[in-house]
Amino acid sequence: MAYLGAHFAFRSRWQKTDNELCRHSMSFVLHKAIRNDFFQSYLYLLEKIPLDIQASRKFLKKFVGGPGRAGTDCALDCGSGIGRVSKHVLLPVFNSVELVDMMESFLLEAQNYLHVKGDKIESYHCYSLQEFMPPLGKYDVIWIQWVSGHLTDKDLLAFLSRCRDGLKENGVIILKDNVAREGCVFDLSDSSVTRDMDTLWSLIRKSGLVVLGQEKQDDFPEQCIPVWMFALHRDGHS
Repeated sequence: MAYLGAHFAFRSRWQKTDNELCRHSMSFVLHKAIRNDFFQSYLYLLEKIPLDIQASRKFLKKFVGGPGRAGTDCALDCGSGIGRVSKHVLLPVFNSVELVDMMESFLLEAQNYLHVKGDKIESYHCYSLQEFMPPLGKYDVIWIQWVSGHLTDKDLLAFLSRCRDGLKENGVIILKDNVAREGCVFDLSDSSVTRDMDTLWSLIRKSGLVVLGQEKQDDFPEQCIPVWMFALHRDGHS
């Protein structure tokens, strides 16, 4: 299948990565939110992670709670890693959270990392996003952060379509990822792609979703690849 090269390159890279690196730096290193030649220490990276969390919380609040908005019953964290987004963004808001990641070692670590609020974790799903089938109509929010670049266009389109069907009536998908300034950027080292805005919008439309709102992540240095947040819902949503 088309995605297998990216799938195995991604898995192989992280099986060889030091556990402490995975635990602390997670998505920034994993998905290149920051260019490697700019950040040379974990300290700077760790200091900047709260900016991501704060912006995500603020963006989420615009679309959750109240009439016509997404509910707060159940959220799904896609490409969750050890659960950083679940811990700091989703668990404070939702009654239950599910995590899906293709790395079993990450999900095992997530059980330790999230133990304080472990009673709110409904399920850990060990699947790639190419394989995962969200249950129909189950989720108020599906969060997809710094992982879409490891899916081919075909697989991302299919996954967004399945996520669309996994939403409750007023549910939303939050897609947060790097967006190239001009043209798609391919990284042969891990078979990933940073898509430009036009490409993302095209895939969103083809999946039967529409953009309810979008916002650029603020306060990252200019050397960073821009990070954007998109709130998506089913086309025809009232």
